[in-house]
Amino acid sequence: MVIYIIFGVAAVILIYFLITYNSFIRLKNTIKEAFSTMDVYLKKRWDLIPNLVEAVKKYAKHESSVLENVVALRNMSYDKMSPGDKIETNEKLGLGLSKLMAISENYPDLKASRNFSELNTQLVKIEDDIANARKYYNAVVKKMNTQVEMFPSNIIAGLFGFKQSPMFEVQASERDSVRIEL
Repeated sequence: MVIYIIFGVAAVILIYFLITYNSFIRLKNTIKEAFSTMDVYLKKRWDLIPNLVEAVKKYAKHESSVLENVVALRNMSYDKMSPGDKIETNEKLGLGLSKLMAISENYPDLKASRNFSELNTQLVKIEDDIANARKYYNAVVKKMNTQVEMFPSNIIAGLFGFKQSPMFEVQASERDSVRIEL
């Protein structure tokens, strides 16, 4: 009788172990998929930036520091970046783009430009897509991070090296409103 209890307990522990391990694998792959989806939109924005900068350059020649910062970020090799570097660079790029769009408010001719208007519309759509992809990515990361921390799944996480993933968060500087000086 005792042997059946021992085998029963061992079977329950083994089943829990397998289910928890598989859920970690599922979450890890879902995080990869969520990041890849977000990465597509980040890359679209990345590719749109040179055209946007060129459109603004024609009108806002004395706003060179903002343009230079955006161009410097954009000139980094996107394909060679790690996922963490992509997140960090795109956070900085988002701040630079918001400043660039604020600058455009000072130039009525720029705002009236058809080219700029089309680029701006594309950028707004891409930013919406990035925001939605970011929400999905962060939701999946939250599930993974919670499971990595919770007992008893944290034991399995530790045994197999499952670690917390970084959230794609807004930087403190992005939370502040962009100042437009006239």
